[in-house]
Amino acid sequence: MAEAVSVAAESFAGGRARGARSVLGQVVLPGEELLLPEQEDAEGPGGAGERPLSLNAGARSRVRVICGPGLRRCGDRLLVTKCGRLRHKEPGGGGGGGGVYWVDSQQKRYVPVKGDHVIGIVTAKSGDIFKVDVGGSEPASLSYLSFEGATKRNRPNVQVGDLIYGQFVVANKDMEPEMVCIDSCGRANGMGVIGQDGLLFKVTLGLIRKLLAPDCEIIQEVGKLYPLEIVFGMNGRIWVKAKTIQQTLILANILEACEHMTSDQRKQIFSRLAES
Repeated sequence: MAEAVSVAAESFAGGRARGARSVLGQVVLPGEELLLPEQEDAEGPGGAGERPLSLNAGARSRVRVICGPGLRRCGDRLLVTKCGRLRHKEPGGGGGGGGVYWVDSQQKRYVPVKGDHVIGIVTAKSGDIFKVDVGGSEPASLSYLSFEGATKRNRPNVQVGDLIYGQFVVANKDMEPEMVCIDSCGRANGMGVIGQDGLLFKVTLGLIRKLLAPDCEIIQEVGKLYPLEIVFGMNGRIWVKAKTIQQTLILANILEACEHMTSDQRKQIFSRLAES
């Protein structure tokens, strides 16, 4: 980790822009400018065809790039705004050099991102709008019409203090975050008011991303211990419910402790719990 930081610092101090493909998984620093190969360029990352990533409509490149957390558009450039590791997700069609780029970093406060599924707490009701605490700098707004089957006559039964699982449709620095509990087809798809029972606890944002990774084995191992219901929020909140209070507390303690455990340590704990 220290070597990666020193390499990034040397590159930043020397004013050299680095190719995005060549630094995937490596540390990037705020203020760095990223380069991306041309879509037609066959020389690969680091070749002579690399140029500053162009994101404006008049650009020659047909590559479509989406900027995630930690990256910012500045004219026709892509700048790093957070210190962390650069990550990339290929587009749906695969190839082409486009897709989603973001910086994986550790931070305490959650910053709303459009499309994120989060767990919120209803704190107030103002007319037809609910105010929901999502752990950000300001509460999010949630309309009573943003539930499946909701109409002016058929209003959802939402009370102050209820837990809400929904997603952001508006999230930027200049506007109040806005949540909905339906997908693009108008279906709840698992979103809405979470049951009264269960336990809500908070973990780090890094642990949430780790648990939601496709290759994460922790959830599979936890599911073999007890029958459970579990909801993950990208804002660092987890809601879990098992048959008994004791099992619920055990599951919560395991999930909190898994962040700093190795694979062997997890296996030992799961084997002990399975025997008991």
